[in-house]
Amino acid sequence: MGARLARVVFVDSSVPVDGGTFFAGWPDGGAELQAVIAENGGWWPLVPADYFDGQGLSAQQVARILAHSTPHPGATLVEPAVLTGPLGELPATYVLCLLAGDEPGDTVAELLTSDRWRLVEMPTGHWPMFSQPRELAQILLDAASESTTPTV
Repeated sequence: MGARLARVVFVDSSVPVDGGTFFAGWPDGGAELQAVIAENGGWWPLVPADYFDGQGLSAQQVARILAHSTPHPGATLVEPAVLTGPLGELPATYVLCLLAGDEPGDTVAELLTSDRWRLVEMPTGHWPMFSQPRELAQILLDAASESTTPTV
């Protein structure tokens, strides 16, 4: 699919590692969360409201997220990723939400050394689509226009 993509935007997310799972970089390999997924029939259950504390969200925004959330399919987290090429060769923008952590993880930091990857920082938490939707939309528009700009 990579040849069909002009640019990928990762919004404060993990990035896949060939042969690795979502939990590959976690200190405990995500053992606790993997157990929660197993206990919930293969689903990552919804989180409580206090999970969103300190992320720049109002009580109304948190209520909206919770009201429209669904459990996350656990297989996307526990099955190994299969990449057909180096991720660093794919044009990408990585959006780092500073309230969730002011440094990208090791895998992302390494990918950002590629001249095809760009870092954009946002002074908000992990859910900028709620806390700063206009600013995030502008980042997405900028990434889209960057993708269509011919290179010389």
